[in-house]
Amino acid sequence: MYDVVTFGETMVRLSPPGQRRLEQTNTLEMGIGGTELNTACALSRLGRRVCWVSKLVDNALGRFIANKGREFGVDVGQIAWTGEGRVGTYFIEQAAQPRPISIIYDRRDSAITTLRPSEIDWPSLFQQARLFHTTGINPALGPNVARETKAAMAAAKEAGCKVSFDPNMRFNLWTVAEARRAFLELLPYVDVLFSPAEALDLFFDLKGEPIEAAQAARERWHLEVVVMGRRESLGQLRGAWSSLAVADQVCEGQRREFEVVDRIGAGDAYAAGFLHGYLDGDLAKGVAYGDALCVLKHTVPGDLPWLTMAEVEDLLAGGARSIRR
Repeated sequence: MYDVVTFGETMVRLSPPGQRRLEQTNTLEMGIGGTELNTACALSRLGRRVCWVSKLVDNALGRFIANKGREFGVDVGQIAWTGEGRVGTYFIEQAAQPRPISIIYDRRDSAITTLRPSEIDWPSLFQQARLFHTTGINPALGPNVARETKAAMAAAKEAGCKVSFDPNMRFNLWTVAEARRAFLELLPYVDVLFSPAEALDLFFDLKGEPIEAAQAARERWHLEVVVMGRRESLGQLRGAWSSLAVADQVCEGQRREFEVVDRIGAGDAYAAGFLHGYLDGDLAKGVAYGDALCVLKHTVPGDLPWLTMAEVEDLLAGGARSIRR
């Protein structure tokens, strides 16, 4: 029995050390990155039973990705393997103001874009799951992934499994109009929607105060809860985060400031923390754990959440020591 099943692409992440530029470096650090696997790994670190579904090439790079998921305790037994195609990659340059972080994707025609309906038995998978989580990145990757995302959501609902969705817009993959059409097809299957106020306006034309826009979204698509995060930039190396969950009641979190080591994966960590509380039937706990995981993830290099439950609970209890010894 899984607490959560996630579905999506994970790529090999390549980055120069420190704040070096790609064109000046002689060395690239290798890791992995993919929003749905990032969330799965964070949930597993919180003690949840999690399965990540994707399609990978059976070569060293594909096995590298699967092994990282396995290292975090995520079940990778539902991956569809292929002997052909390629593993997607992305390159990231960290930066300091005024130079922005730069990301170059090399993921076109990656293995997941060839996913066929027969390769994943969604109905059987959701017979043993409580919640399905995925994102709007999937339909941007091509028609096969879009089809399987919708099929997975439909199968989850048919099995009585809750569905969680984060639009997670990638502007270099498609246009806002294309994303809007895809998201509107998926929203009837969604129970938990992660969406900041700006996204509700951009994709669904829901304007007004954040709570009002969230309630309008709940009414329009019969959503159980809308979760809204707000990230503030206090400079390239400092930031602040706050969030709230809008259901029959509104649960607001605590605004926290943080120092930035790596911004990538923080939203995925937040989703994991929120879903952890949501699965316990406690939205306030979800907001608190999501906030804590998001803030802590900013302090860890790489996409993956190398964090512990003890660190999360220590932050929630007010602990903040410069040195732990």
